[in-house]
Amino acid sequence: MRGSTATPVSQTGVGAEQRPLGRLSIALLVAATFGSGMAMIVPMAYSLAVRLEELAPGRPDLLGVLLGVGSAATLVVAPLTGVLSDRTRSRWGRRRPFTVAGLALGVAAVPVLVTAPTVPVLALGWILSTVGWNTAGASIGNWQADRLPPQQRGTVSGLTGLTMQISPVLGILLVGTVRSETLLVFAIPAAVGLLLAGAFALLAADPDSRGPAPADRMTFRRILGSYAFDPRAFPDFTGNWIGRFVFFLGLSLTTSFTVFFFAQRLNLAVPDVAGVLALTSALSIGTALAGSLGGGWLSDRIGVRRPFVAAGAVLFAAGSIVSATAGALPALLIGSLLSSLGIALFSAVGQALSLDVLPHRETQAGRYTAITLFAQKIPGVISPLAAPLVLALGGGGGGENFTALYLTAAALALLGGALIGVTVRRPTP
Repeated sequence: MRGSTATPVSQTGVGAEQRPLGRLSIALLVAATFGSGMAMIVPMAYSLAVRLEELAPGRPDLLGVLLGVGSAATLVVAPLTGVLSDRTRSRWGRRRPFTVAGLALGVAAVPVLVTAPTVPVLALGWILSTVGWNTAGASIGNWQADRLPPQQRGTVSGLTGLTMQISPVLGILLVGTVRSETLLVFAIPAAVGLLLAGAFALLAADPDSRGPAPADRMTFRRILGSYAFDPRAFPDFTGNWIGRFVFFLGLSLTTSFTVFFFAQRLNLAVPDVAGVLALTSALSIGTALAGSLGGGWLSDRIGVRRPFVAAGAVLFAAGSIVSATAGALPALLIGSLLSSLGIALFSAVGQALSLDVLPHRETQAGRYTAITLFAQKIPGVISPLAAPLVLALGGGGGGENFTALYLTAAALALLGGALIGVTVRRPTP
């Protein structure tokens, strides 16, 4: 695939030399990641399934459709907002306007989700929500790509990766206490996201980007070109992208149906799964600490990324295999903890590796960060739609269906980790 956009002029405050971030900037970044992560993930992991059960009881297949439609919408919007952000000239910088716009859209989606009388209206609300919070989160990530120097990428990516593990834990704990209140299961995560990401938008330094406009005009053809790149020009970026795509394809198979998987294996009603999810999530905090902080710090310390990414894929696959054969809570907990450790390690060090191989960081970080996110977002479209086909392999409604799903996820995770290990040749951050 080949695409091109002319390189915009260099922005004020963004150059080849990136100074280490101070503690306040890191704290604001981590808090914003926590808030936007909770607002994105809690509805996807719990709130949306509960709301769907109210509108269409006994139709878990519709959850896959809703998640797929939402992910498809972000696929269309993300590169566009990334390119526009790269080219933005404003006194508020390049990234802040898109953070604020994303927050506004995400919060505006809450009443639509809560009051939706039908599944199509719920789908509309979910599109607004996922586009809004993903835009805010991507803008925060673009800021990180702009300003984070190589020697801090592993550690800071570990911190942000940890917050992405912990934020759903606390979010599910919070909404689990009010699971009978439809408004609150959506409003609480959104309020946390608005508060923390809003503080980042107000306080984090985003240099004035006013200056000469880009010499090239933004045409429809250039916009389309921004969605693609020449894989031969950036082999490390390409190899990393393919490996991440395959890994997240496996991960998405399991995360899309976690609520229904636990409900089936433990013979629980869907709303009652909140307690089990909260328990598994709380126990996973330790594994998230070890994987995100430990892996990120070590990768900075010894100057390598790929072995940690591969190890994360292996651990996630092991957890998926344990979960595939689990029929009781103890085995489910073990599988979840192994998977959590693998996800934390893969995500934290994988994020640092993605920043290491990002092309044209000084002028097109938003564009290539959005393309990197394709490796996560496209699986989010494919997996919810493909999962019912995998579930049907068992021929019935029993546990064999989920066994096939989790074993498939394990195989894809292993393949993704192996691809990164083999194809990405950049040896040091």
